[in-house]
Amino acid sequence: MRIFRESLITTLTWLIVLLLFFPVAWMVITALKSENDAAAIPPRFDAALTLDQFRAVIDTGIGDYLTSSFIASVGSTLLVLALSIPVAYGLSIRPIVKIRDVLFFFISTRFLPAAASILPIFIILKTLGLLDNINVMLLLYTAMNLPIAVWMMRSFFNEVPEEIVEAARLDGANLRTELIRVVLPIVLPGVAAVALICFIFAWNEYFLANILTTVDARTVPPFLASFVSGRGQFLAILSAASTLAVLPVVLAGWLAQKQLVRGLAMGAVK
Repeated sequence: MRIFRESLITTLTWLIVLLLFFPVAWMVITALKSENDAAAIPPRFDAALTLDQFRAVIDTGIGDYLTSSFIASVGSTLLVLALSIPVAYGLSIRPIVKIRDVLFFFISTRFLPAAASILPIFIILKTLGLLDNINVMLLLYTAMNLPIAVWMMRSFFNEVPEEIVEAARLDGANLRTELIRVVLPIVLPGVAAVALICFIFAWNEYFLANILTTVDARTVPPFLASFVSGRGQFLAILSAASTLAVLPVVLAGWLAQKQLVRGLAMGAVK
């Protein structure tokens, strides 16, 4: 009975994985077809494969959009880590009255829909002449991800055994040394998890980038939307552009998968 149950769980797991992976696989296959074959109904499984769509996407200048996304995403992620780590550590080691209210304030800043705040942001940036500025997008993404990072980092810092911190203090470590040399190496998987999540959120952000940028600071998500126009949906080239757009996120997740799993598990149990 136990073997049957384990086999059933394994089979269901693989079915769920294949079901979730199928849209990605279909996107890649569609990217390797011509537009006529990609739009064929029913789908053609014997269509000739080609790299013409990838060449067309590269010719449209996707490199500039990938660069803008990379600058905004990586820059905001580094800034979020630089700000959230000391803040979260301070909230973790210092007794604060009504700490739950403080944490709720941090996370409540994400409750406001972006559509409700876009008008004042747009007016301010237009007045200051800062529309279509990649540095502005970097700061906005930092503000967007900072509450989540503080919340997560605090839960990771709470998992550090107090004995280790007290031993470092007895050895004469100041607060800076205690954080950088003692605590951070322990919660490094958590830092990797926070960094990856913030990077993904910034890389995938569409609403702000679509309204606040036009040419110079345009990121990948609005660029992908340009392939859907009044003339129709160009499925093959859109799939090719989407495949190139998801590669950095997939690569980052693959490189940090071990740290990500360990980091997400750190705050799950005491």
